[in-house]
Amino acid sequence: MTPLVIVFLALLFLSGIGLIIFILMHSGKGTGISDAIASSMYSTQTGTSIIEKNLDRITIICAIVFMVSLIVLMIIFPHGTISTN
Repeated sequence: MTPLVIVFLALLFLSGIGLIIFILMHSGKGTGISDAIASSMYSTQTGTSIIEKNLDRITIICAIVFMVSLIVLMIIFPHGTISTN
């Protein structure tokens, strides 16, 4: 494996883990348990919107990094070209 492949595999792995974590951190839109937890964590509505905006930005950045690294790896290794040597 070349260093370039290792870098893109690491980016793919880290951005995938980041996507899972940041998507789970988003508050729900309903009146379920996530809203009860979120309302006790935040004291004002303005703080919640700022946190949600930043969380949205981080999630979008992780998704872009994930997709770019996935596309680059698909170009480097077309279907059926990975060898076990």
